[in-house]
Amino acid sequence: MNIRREIYLALTAVLLLVALHPLSAQNGQEEKVRFAYDVDFEMKFDNREYYRSDFTNSMTIFASRLTPSIGIVIPQQDKAMNHRLMMGIDIMKDFGASPISSDLAGTVSGEASGRLSNLDLFKEITLYYMLQKKSETTGLELYAGVFPRKATEGYYSDAFFSDSLLFYDNNLEGLLVKVHRPKGYVEVGCDWLGQKGQVRKEKFMIFSAGKADVSHSFHVGYAAYMYHFAGSKKARGVVDNILLNPYIGFDLARQMNLQKFGLRLGWLQALQHDRENVGHYVFPGGAELDIDIRNWNVGINNRMFYGTDMMPYYNSTDTGGDKYGNRLYFGDPFYRIHDDVSDGPGMYDRLEVYYEPHVGRYLSIRIAARFHFHDFIYSGCQQVVGVRFNLNELAKR
Repeated sequence: MNIRREIYLALTAVLLLVALHPLSAQNGQEEKVRFAYDVDFEMKFDNREYYRSDFTNSMTIFASRLTPSIGIVIPQQDKAMNHRLMMGIDIMKDFGASPISSDLAGTVSGEASGRLSNLDLFKEITLYYMLQKKSETTGLELYAGVFPRKATEGYYSDAFFSDSLLFYDNNLEGLLVKVHRPKGYVEVGCDWLGQKGQVRKEKFMIFSAGKADVSHSFHVGYAAYMYHFAGSKKARGVVDNILLNPYIGFDLARQMNLQKFGLRLGWLQALQHDRENVGHYVFPGGAELDIDIRNWNVGINNRMFYGTDMMPYYNSTDTGGDKYGNRLYFGDPFYRIHDDVSDGPGMYDRLEVYYEPHVGRYLSIRIAARFHFHDFIYSGCQQVVGVRFNLNELAKR
């Protein structure tokens, strides 16, 4: 990947957008083009002490990312609808991951690689179209291209996407449609994750989430995805990974006179099919209960899952001999339930104590300690500090 060439192309696009802005303004008030921007900064410290568990390794994530983007907005129909074209770049730095002396690193570790230099912090270019349309009862949004994952609004359990994946895989490549109603919301999207190659597998995911308010304190919702993990020229075969999560939820903060008192009870049901190696579907599943209580900006969140191993093919290999692992499963590896080969049901519990002060309109801070348990046996803990700042022209209106 030629980073300098990508930077050049990005700067060229910026100049074209800036040039387009004043020229388009001559088309009249109805279609007057205005400047759009979005700047997102995130820093995360996550110290993971998992020495008591075989699910995943102990490590420390300490990194920050900056994702600026600019573009144009064309309002229409008395501003009830607008078109937006955006382009940006994703810049990310793992703290301490800088090149070291080749004499010390040798030629095997890669820690002396020039790819760790500052120019190679530019991870990915974002470019997308966005449609916004509003009526008295319905709001519609459409994203197409390479766009930030934060555009999604639905609730997805950690069994769907782990917190580390959400941090490192910041963008979606494909399409997202969102519909808002006064008492409901639904989104459907497609993320194309891999184009078939000699070694690279063809991969895509269709996902959806929705929620409907039955009353002020009671709602029903769902999340789902269908992940198609196909073959490469090296390793043929297809694995279908489908996950469904219907749930009911209660918001009792008003009744309890607290900042937050949320309760969610759902069922996680997977349908997985390794067509080449197994030849039939397996159906892991279980119940999940999530309780979140907060007051004075201090909260306790407890998530308990009871069921079978949600990742039964995790340690299996494809026809090329490569382990499926996190190429097939995007959720938190603790949902594997057992360290050994046991296939019976078990319990996973995550207890989090956190502090989330209200600092300002654009800034959010969260400090947390998380403790993991399997069948009442301690599996490890995390100490987490997160800082996020977001600014865009919509937030200033």
